[in-house]
Amino acid sequence: MFDRNAFSQTYAEARDKFLAAVEAAGLDVESHPHPLLGRDGERLAMDVVRDGPVDATRVLIISSACHGVEGYCGSGVQITLLGDPGFRTAARAAGVALLYIHALNPYGFSWWRRTTHENVDLNRNFHDFRKPLPANPGYDELASLLVPPTWPPSDAVQAGIQAYAAQHGMAALQAAYSGGQHAHPEGLFYGGVNPTWSNVTLRQVLRDELRDARRLGWIDLHTGLGPSGHGERIFACRDEAAALARARDWWGDAVTSIYDGSSTSALLTGLMWLSAYEECPQAEYTGIALEYGTVPLMEVFDALRADQWLENHPEAPPEQRLAIKRQVRDAFYTDTDEWKQRIVLQGIEASLQAVRGLSAA
Repeated sequence: MFDRNAFSQTYAEARDKFLAAVEAAGLDVESHPHPLLGRDGERLAMDVVRDGPVDATRVLIISSACHGVEGYCGSGVQITLLGDPGFRTAARAAGVALLYIHALNPYGFSWWRRTTHENVDLNRNFHDFRKPLPANPGYDELASLLVPPTWPPSDAVQAGIQAYAAQHGMAALQAAYSGGQHAHPEGLFYGGVNPTWSNVTLRQVLRDELRDARRLGWIDLHTGLGPSGHGERIFACRDEAAALARARDWWGDAVTSIYDGSSTSALLTGLMWLSAYEECPQAEYTGIALEYGTVPLMEVFDALRADQWLENHPEAPPEQRLAIKRQVRDAFYTDTDEWKQRIVLQGIEASLQAVRGLSAA
């Protein structure tokens, strides 16, 4: 089922459509207001909706906008599922409650940023901050090149990045810049030194909503890696053989893993999904990140570099600001019917597969 109207052009529009879909489905929403306002002065919130009994023992989370601007895709999938009677009926028949978390990072969604208002990558922020944080010497070496003092970057800056790739390989370059770092707060993929608002709020949602869950599934919707329109199913659990076997039983043998190098994603630290173990220890947890491809990796990379430079340089001229923000959104959201239709079909398929997996004995 594809309806282009499930997708939006702004966060405010996406939230309005999500809330309208919730009302049309006869459901209630619990909104967690964000402390700041959006780009157009709108209110921001993490909106949570349960479709199913409050004491359900089998629950599927479907979440969007962990990485802000990626929410344009995820919100469209969530709105589609809310309006799909076949999917809702299948979940009820299987005894599976659905928990929609719309806009994990509403600030980034509204402002066309991948990061939170703290400039933190939410999916690098889930650490025990009482303990030493992981080091990333590769990022330390590249920091001044990844986010240079001027934009566009000089030839010398680009040559420095190319030299690193030539010496260490492209996989090492990707791991260095995207794996997560805690030493450069004005840099890329910064994991922070404290829990973000989104981290704290999500943990509260998990505790409130999932205290009775015994089997828990999670599909977190992402964009930016892989071939255009293809939804890679990336294992999103601890590095445990039993959990990986369940994920591949639910979603197929094509499920990839950051732990064995089969994913387009590098090995990451501070992963958001690990909060499921900490906040819902009574539940058997199985999850994936459904990662939809948009544009080639280096285009995504350069869009993120440009956006971080822009964040560090608020004095940039308006025309450059507009161009960079458009570049960022286009890197994470392909605004065509063909792309959106592929996104929706794969989202419905993965969600039905999770419902069946959760309902299995």
